[in-house]
Amino acid sequence: MKTDEIIGFIKKHLDEHSGSMQIDEVGSVIQVGDGIAKIYGLEKAMVSELLLFSSGVYGLVLNLDRETVGAAILGDDNAIKEGDEVRRTGKVFSVPVGEELIGRVVNPLGQAIDGKGAINTKATRPIEVIASGVIDRQPVRQPLQTGIKAIDSMIPIGRGQRELIIGDRQTGKTAIALDAIINQKNENVLCIYVAIGQKQSVVAKIVDKLRAHGAMQYTIVVSATANDPAPLQYIAPYSGVAMAEEFLYAGKDVLIIYDDLSKHAVAYRQMSLLLRRPPGREAYPGDVFYLHSRLLERAVKLSDARGGGSITALPIIETQAGDISAYIPTNVISITDGQIYLEANLFYGGVRPAVNAGLSVSRVGGVAQIKAMRQVSGRLRIDLAQYRALSAFAQFGADLDQKSKNSLIRGEKLVEILKQDEAVPLPVEKETIIVYAGVNGFVDDIPVEKVKAFETKLFAAYDIKLQHLTPILKAEGVTDKAAEELNALITECKKEFISVGKI
Repeated sequence: MKTDEIIGFIKKHLDEHSGSMQIDEVGSVIQVGDGIAKIYGLEKAMVSELLLFSSGVYGLVLNLDRETVGAAILGDDNAIKEGDEVRRTGKVFSVPVGEELIGRVVNPLGQAIDGKGAINTKATRPIEVIASGVIDRQPVRQPLQTGIKAIDSMIPIGRGQRELIIGDRQTGKTAIALDAIINQKNENVLCIYVAIGQKQSVVAKIVDKLRAHGAMQYTIVVSATANDPAPLQYIAPYSGVAMAEEFLYAGKDVLIIYDDLSKHAVAYRQMSLLLRRPPGREAYPGDVFYLHSRLLERAVKLSDARGGGSITALPIIETQAGDISAYIPTNVISITDGQIYLEANLFYGGVRPAVNAGLSVSRVGGVAQIKAMRQVSGRLRIDLAQYRALSAFAQFGADLDQKSKNSLIRGEKLVEILKQDEAVPLPVEKETIIVYAGVNGFVDDIPVEKVKAFETKLFAAYDIKLQHLTPILKAEGVTDKAAEELNALITECKKEFISVGKI
């Protein structure tokens, strides 16, 4: 080859060369174990940045120390050993989002774990974002119906609210959350159920139950089971709310369940102590309040200018022996807009759902109820409170006046009315008419054991004769004409259930 040809060849390649370089910041693992890695050499790493280990496993930056980086390993830490290479990705940890996830069971990384193949999503969202500000919000006033009489009548939940479900183990907390999901079938609300630290078999049963009731058609299940590493349990609720925010900003309503945040706090404590973060009260890290507040503050009802979408959060907390004054329960109570307290004694006494009306509260109140329910349920809590006080007093064999006896009879029937089977949510108009019958004394002369049969007959008769009242009850409340028709129907239905001697 001639000299001119060689020079021309070199010039051509120099002209084609772009001159750009790719610079990767690479570190190495100096310590690994229990789902945590300490890495040296990543001086420009960011908090919440995604790291890639040479084994293909990802990590999440949590600690930025003077010379090292502490990262949570989002996968099997057995594949990582000291000296392994670690690369920065330059990306804040994000999860796949979009309608493609609806009906699927995924892990906190957004990967399918239901055996139905990969999920091809078009978008991702960071799991950690700042919650919407006050200007972008509007007051909570649109009801989110759970289909549970005791809740919709006394502890109403609005779209955009944060309502805590709290109680001891095995008192029906998850059952209430699942009933709320099942009841959204015709309410145009998407649902996300986040399982944190549950047994794999329990999550499988929950998915089967949702599928059996047709609820998986509008539900995403995010599962970080007890078998998964603590870092995956830690990011699970943040992944779930990131998926919810994709629908939120599209103007849709979302219901998200965190089951449960007690196990979430334990996973975070494990990670924090391994990262050598200073422990605080009760051996929890001092920032455990911020852990849950920055999560639950993302529940919102957006202003109409921002699309009017909403995220309603129902976090679950497990108490020990009914102690709601412990560290984690008081934290979450102070963050939320009220709590549904489930009492073990009521549960074992056959009152299910075992809602304690005295300790349960909704700080949104009647604003999140339809007008008819607001009208009829006003006396319900007072009547129940009187019943609780008098029944405790009557246990000592004290003589009661007739008025007190009547209050006991009324309260006993109201307790029976509020009992409800699992996975049988009711439409709000039927909840309204049975509460109306209870607070107005129509069931006072029906024996307790026949109240359920009366309720069944009343609902069947309403479906046949008074369906035209449904839009009136929802829009205008219990008008004089509606009350007249309801009174006639209730009186007709109760005839066969009244005892000869009456109560």
